Amino acid sequence: MEALLILLLVASVNACGNPSFPPVYSRVVNGVNARPFSWPWQISLEVSRGTYYSHTCGGSLIDSEWVVTAGHCIHSGRSYRVVLGEYDRDVVDGSEETIAAAKIFVHPQWNPSCLSCGNDIALIKLSKPAILNDKVKPACIPPAGDIFENDYPCYVTGWGRLYTGGPLAMKLQQALLPVVDHQTCSQSDWWGNSVRTTMVCAGGYEMSGCNGDSGGPLNCQGANGLWYVYGVVSFGSSRGCNTLHKPTVFTRVSAFNSWIDSTMASN
Repeated sequence: MEALLILLLVASVNACGNPSFPPVYSRVVNGVNARPFSWPWQISLEVSRGTYYSHTCGGSLIDSEWVVTAGHCIHSGRSYRVVLGEYDRDVVDGSEETIAAAKIFVHPQWNPSCLSCGNDIALIKLSKPAILNDKVKPACIPPAGDIFENDYPCYVTGWGRLYTGGPLAMKLQQALLPVVDHQTCSQSDWWGNSVRTTMVCAGGYEMSGCNGDSGGPLNCQGANGLWYVYGVVSFGSSRGCNTLHKPTVFTRVSAFNSWIDSTMASN
C-alpha cells in the first residue's frame, strides 16, 4: 500500500497540465499578478550578457528535460539558461531551479527575416532533468490539429512589459486572451495574410502579450480540466501592445506535434 501511494504521488507530480496551486480565473483583460506557482510550467529564458544573465523570453516546460519557446528568441552564438519555479524575479525564495540549455533546436523552416512566414518555434533540451514538484510541472501538448473555438477563454502568462514601452514585470502576469478564429483574424482590417493556419490569434484591444512575453504560453484548459500550451507568443502590432484588431499572434503548437515528437525522440 505504501509503495502504491508513493507511485500515485510521483504520477501526480509528473502529470502534465495539472497545477498544485490552481490559477485564479480573472475576467480582467489587462495583466494582473498571477497566483504564485499557478502556472508551474512557465519558465524565464535568460541569455548571457557577458558576466551575467538576464530575462529575454518566456517558455513552457513540456517534459522534465524539454522546454518549448519561440524561434525568434534564439540567436546563434549566445548562451541560454532556463529558470523554473520562478514567480517574483526580484526575490529569491528557494523555489527556483536554474538549468543551462544543453541543446537548442529551432524549427528548420523558421526564417528570422520573415516573422509572418510562421514556424516560429524552438525546443530547448536541458542539461539535466528538472526536479518536478508542486511548483515545477510540465504543461500538456494539445493533440495534433487541435483547434479551440472562437472566443475560447485562454490566458497568456509572462514577465513581459506591463505596457508599451514600460518596464518588465517582476511578478508573473496573466491576462485573459480569448481565441480569435482564423477566419476573423485573417480579415484585411485585422492581420490579413500575415497570419497562417499554423498560427492562432488571441485577445485584441486592451488584451495582448507585450515585449518580453515572446516564447511564453497561451494557456488553454481542455474539457478534461488539464491545461495545454496551445500557443507560443510570436508577434504583435508594431504600433503597441494593445491595438484594435491586432490580437497577439501565437505559433499554434498543435500544428507542430510531429516535429516536437521526432526532435525529442531523437535527442
